[in-house]
Amino acid sequence: MTDYRHPSETPAFWFAALLVLGIAAVVALPTLCLVPLLLAAIVLVAYQANQSHHRLLLQEGTRVSAQRTPEVWRLAQDCVRRLQPGDVDVVVVSAREANAYTFGLSSPKVVVLYSSLFKLMDADELRFVLGHELGHVALGHTWLNTLLGGMAGMPTSFFGAILFTFTFRGWNRACEYSADRAGLLACGSLRKAITALVQLAVGDIRSQAQFEQALAALDQQDEVPMNQFGELLSSHPLIIHRIEELKRFAASPEYQALQARVGMPA
Repeated sequence: MTDYRHPSETPAFWFAALLVLGIAAVVALPTLCLVPLLLAAIVLVAYQANQSHHRLLLQEGTRVSAQRTPEVWRLAQDCVRRLQPGDVDVVVVSAREANAYTFGLSSPKVVVLYSSLFKLMDADELRFVLGHELGHVALGHTWLNTLLGGMAGMPTSFFGAILFTFTFRGWNRACEYSADRAGLLACGSLRKAITALVQLAVGDIRSQAQFEQALAALDQQDEVPMNQFGELLSSHPLIIHRIEELKRFAASPEYQALQARVGMPA
């Protein structure tokens, strides 16, 4: 089920992909016979980096399972049941930073949760974070970003590296909106989705007053021109923009229908 995909994601991807492919075709025209070899090398580099990272994580982190981490495992299985992303491993790594991410070319894809999340968030907020990452898996962002990461590591000119990196930024931001929708579907609570995003941005929140203060500060960031420009160069939208998009989605008939499909009360 991928009907929660944000409408800007697909056009942003194809615009970036066609632009990069067009420029690459012009640049590579004199050596067109090398393109298949280059593509094969890109896939090989991305796959080897992915496998190495996977092995390291399994050595240093804790793989979520019914035996070792039953509470987290049940929470993860609940999110997987709702979003149906396919074969996924969830690994918890020790870290002070509040973060989560996903990677992988082949199955199972891997969702990495930083241990600090469990100190900051309750079960529904964790469902939002897990659902967000599972949304990346279900919508195909994970293998594409892994592959694009391998492409970014290939030898190229300085200008080419900058062009490649920032051409896909608009698509990256659209993917975050889509994954946030998945997170909302996983947790079923707009309030918890928003508090999870705010805590990812500012850290622990102990009271309603702290929450409102943090939300006001995030809202003010949108009024600074440098922050608006910085967002254009970033892979993630400003937190306040993500919250605004979630509010619009939660108020839509589309969300009501999708919540019924994942078995959650609207």
